[in-house]
Amino acid sequence: MTTLALGEARGSTIIIFFGFFLVDVFVFLEVEANYHDAVGIPAAKKIKDLEEAMQADGTINIENRIIGGERAPHPYPFFAGLIISLIGKPLNYSACGSSLLSSNRVVTAAHCYFDGADRASKFEVVLGSNLLYQGGERHITRHVQVHPYYDPKFLTNDVAILYLPQNVRFTNLVHPIRLPTNYEQTNTFVGYMAVAVGFGKTSSKQPSAASVLSHVELQVIDNAQCAASYNIYLVTPNTICTSGIGIAGSVGVCSGDSGGPLFVLDSNRDPVLIGITSFVRNETAPCVSGSPSGYSRVTSFMNFIKQHLY
Repeated sequence: MTTLALGEARGSTIIIFFGFFLVDVFVFLEVEANYHDAVGIPAAKKIKDLEEAMQADGTINIENRIIGGERAPHPYPFFAGLIISLIGKPLNYSACGSSLLSSNRVVTAAHCYFDGADRASKFEVVLGSNLLYQGGERHITRHVQVHPYYDPKFLTNDVAILYLPQNVRFTNLVHPIRLPTNYEQTNTFVGYMAVAVGFGKTSSKQPSAASVLSHVELQVIDNAQCAASYNIYLVTPNTICTSGIGIAGSVGVCSGDSGGPLFVLDSNRDPVLIGITSFVRNETAPCVSGSPSGYSRVTSFMNFIKQHLY
């Protein structure tokens, strides 16, 4: 994301969560990578500043970070915040989300590791907390498996697995999310109401991120409808999209939600991971509500995930 993407958009612009932008997408594809510089580092700093302010002043107003969303009433036990250290930038940290898959694996977006410009040196994985810098259970890892065909330039195969150095103990606050079964492998989930969880700011009009984990309910739409807002280069069979229009108005995910989960509830009301947050469209300023949001489709990456699950 560049200065143009941060508020001086011209023509048709697509804001990608990890800092890419596409200009005049129906003519050609132009991509620039700097998610960490443009989004992750500023978000991490603002979240930390707000948490410190909360600690000093309990009356501070904490705003939601997902557009149209609500603060999570308790930590989603499978959600893991990521504080990311970057190679060559020892004084700066970036931020993403992820999902716990087993006692020692979490899944996130590959661009949270490498956005085409900056590469992570280590991750601090935060489990069981609504806050990124305070509370919860914390694990440091440098072990990451990025999808072998991940391409930050064209947003393909945007999936990575983090290995935790030791097993986590499952509690009511820390527990893995279920992956789709073989029976669900062919389900497109179109029409389902899904939930996104993350640390993204509420809207482009807000000057800073907030500090409390947020969630929002979104409807899964078909890829043809999603592609009408993007193009064939971005929306592929490996993409799953949600509508930006909800019952209460415009809803969606925003920068800072990268890598976080999109899930549905099964017949037993158990969460099932169906998407990994990746991108959103914008024509005027970053993270405008009302446009579809894009995710890596989990059923398309089950072989890769299972290969690194244990």
